[in-house]
Amino acid sequence: MSGQIIDLHKWFETPPGRYLLAWEQAQFDHAVADIFGYHALQLGVPEIEGLRTNRMPHRWLAVADPAQANLRPRLRGSLITDFAALPFSANSLDLVVLPHSLELSADPHATLREVERVLVPEGRVVICGLNPSSLWGMRQRRAHLYRHLGFGQLFLPEAGEFIGFRRMRDWLRLLSFEVESGRFGAYRPAVNSETWLERCRWMDTAGERWWPIFGAVYFLVAVKRVRGMRLLSADWRRASARATAPVPIAGKVHRSPSSENERSI
Repeated sequence: MSGQIIDLHKWFETPPGRYLLAWEQAQFDHAVADIFGYHALQLGVPEIEGLRTNRMPHRWLAVADPAQANLRPRLRGSLITDFAALPFSANSLDLVVLPHSLELSADPHATLREVERVLVPEGRVVICGLNPSSLWGMRQRRAHLYRHLGFGQLFLPEAGEFIGFRRMRDWLRLLSFEVESGRFGAYRPAVNSETWLERCRWMDTAGERWWPIFGAVYFLVAVKRVRGMRLLSADWRRASARATAPVPIAGKVHRSPSSENERSI
């Protein structure tokens, strides 16, 4: 596990790593800026500042490896924990961001179930992951094959297992999440040269138009839905007060004592 994390940290310093990191950082900055609440959590990969544009008063970075806690010393609220056993009570967090966290997790199913547990109803999870159905994914599979034959070098870091977009969407649906938005990005070819990456800049625009599902990375936002839950409107307090207020009796006639005496005679 720790070796995979170190490989990812070093890979982010390469030209394709910096290119991917810049795209993902821009997506996180845009996605979390208007998500409101009180408590937000990022799981792993401190190279990506997934919560820097979010305005919640309480924000934490959780890492599984103590060596990663020193990568962002200025961040308050860093903690070391197992992603499958988070130190938060159920229904206590408003936002959880997962930058490649499921790929690096030894048990991505358990991590995702734990995220569902700690999120409040209508809370959001933001996920990014490498797309196996891309030029980068195909080069990685070819490199794995060559390594089994005794030669070749991996292009991407040695993450646990790539999880495709459709597979991730199915996992979320099983946990009662609703995918709110999703997109792909990073369409430039799988090359290590910064010069060639810049020459292929035009492929980002062309890829979004002509082959959108073949980006090197996907990014999605999902909402935790709870069946049978009813959201109250903003004036629920006034409605409750009206329901408990005394109701006047309509049509009641007040008679004077003199009229009562006259009717008795």
